Amino acid sequence: MLKIHFSGEDILRTRVAPAADPVWELVLSLHVLRGRTRDPLTANWRRNVTSALRQDAAAEQLSLLFALNPPRGYFPDFLTPYASVEGFEAGLDALRRTPPELLHRDLSVLATETQLPSSATALARGEVSALHHLAESMEQYRSLAISPYWSRIQAAVAADRTRRARALLDGGVEGLLTSFRPAMHWESGVLEVRSYPHSRELHLDGRGLLLVPSFFCAAIPVALLDPALPPVLVYPVDRLGGLVSADAGGALASGAARESLAALLGRTRAAVLQASDEGCTTGEVARQLNISAAAASQHATVLRNAGLLVSHRERNSVLHTLTPLGRAMLDA
Repeated sequence: MLKIHFSGEDILRTRVAPAADPVWELVLSLHVLRGRTRDPLTANWRRNVTSALRQDAAAEQLSLLFALNPPRGYFPDFLTPYASVEGFEAGLDALRRTPPELLHRDLSVLATETQLPSSATALARGEVSALHHLAESMEQYRSLAISPYWSRIQAAVAADRTRRARALLDGGVEGLLTSFRPAMHWESGVLEVRSYPHSRELHLDGRGLLLVPSFFCAAIPVALLDPALPPVLVYPVDRLGGLVSADAGGALASGAARESLAALLGRTRAAVLQASDEGCTTGEVARQLNISAAAASQHATVLRNAGLLVSHRERNSVLHTLTPLGRAMLDA
């Protein structure tokens, strides 16, 4: 179990990352790609990426990146610098500037659990060329495995942020932290991750906590090993039906599927879809459209079954947000 201890100051400084973190998604996707779990929502992505890697003549340049990210267990903290909250380039710039002592420490920990290639030796010494090679490998892998699917990843994270924003508005930061049940449990100033594989205690000491919603995070939230680093907790989001590439998603939205879905929508259901653009509860939909709560719930159910909405129960209400397909329909 992981126990994260909050002071009053920590509660004030806790926040949710503003968008999907491209470096965290890249690193965690490597674990999904090589893991044993056969999640149907990522199965098509795994097949496509594996095929792309086989066809890429330069794929052998990724060997160090794969070695640093074993399917299970520890992976180095330096791979996911705090600066990545500002974007991919900011994260890579921070990675290139990683101090040699941190590289040596993290790689020494990793070497106790997995065999590293000879190229890791130069990286552990902090050689600039090795750091730049690693950054280039991450860019190469991103172009194959992340960029074609980025809009779907962003949509899933945006839907989760809408859900957390509502929890924050309704109950403050404590309401936000309570909203993570059952994966996490908040009580008396302590956030517990009960399924965490190791027994750990993390004291925030006034620094607050950055909560990072992630598409590729598995069922168990992830924290950095080094307690001296800015505190981060990465947690899984609803994957909203899995991944398709941006091109495939566009074809789906603009082809026969769009026509059949458009035939499904009458004026009221189109209004329900519009109301859910920024997240809306069943009661709020009913009030906005001047219809009964039962009618609002029925329309939302039809839209959800068509793959246009995703719904989450929060205490006594149900929050509806758009799926990527729902947003495509709304923007069509």
